[in-house]
Amino acid sequence: MHSIPVSLIIAAWLILSNGVVYSANLEREKRMALEIVDSILDGEVEMLKDGGHQFLSIYTEAEQATRGVLIIHGRGFHPDWVDTVQPLRVGLVDYGWNTLSIQMPVLAKDAKYYDYLPILDEAIPRIEAGLAFLRDQGNKQIAIIAHSCGVHMSMHYLKKIGDEGLSAYVGIGMSATDYRQPMREPFPLNSLGIPVLDIYGSDDYPAVGRLAPGRWQQIHQAGNPLSRQSVVDGADHYFTDRGDEIVEAIGEWLGSLNIR
Repeated sequence: MHSIPVSLIIAAWLILSNGVVYSANLEREKRMALEIVDSILDGEVEMLKDGGHQFLSIYTEAEQATRGVLIIHGRGFHPDWVDTVQPLRVGLVDYGWNTLSIQMPVLAKDAKYYDYLPILDEAIPRIEAGLAFLRDQGNKQIAIIAHSCGVHMSMHYLKKIGDEGLSAYVGIGMSATDYRQPMREPFPLNSLGIPVLDIYGSDDYPAVGRLAPGRWQQIHQAGNPLSRQSVVDGADHYFTDRGDEIVEAIGEWLGSLNIR
């Protein structure tokens, strides 16, 4: 078991956040980190910087691997979230991938899709910091795996920064929003030069399935023959109690790309 003193986390946050204005709810983020850091059994805690702020990340290594995945959680959660995120960050190690799961900006618990739109830019430096860390650890090939609101954040990054240096992208539960809040920022799926896996559950939110044909049309337009769209039968938006299945589906697809 790996842990770092809670007091050090609090001290670092207080020092580095002092005088810096953020739209995201840093106090909630700190509370979540303090709740989970001492219970992490697999992986090493890493405090990364997005400029003037430190944020929690968890790095889990596979044996002699030189490829990594950046895991981006959904709305309001954390990098060791029990559904989807924790199974992936631990399970993909068995498929030969180092994993880095990063804390994304969060708002209040009742915040909706439209509330998150103004803070999408705050996700960019965190994603950049995560990718830089993976490269510094010797990972030569890097994929992004994002879930739900994490898809909106990572697609915003790809729209603004591009996909150079990435080997693949996996979107889980793509196009999820809230009631009467249709998507405001289209995904740049038709302009990506990397293979894309669009994966969702058969019991996902209605919009995710309804918009799937349009997403696939855009992915197909991008022209990468390795891209796929996949439905996991019986899974809900959070892949509740279906961690093994999402790990297997993504692990096997990543394996089919022959990324070394």
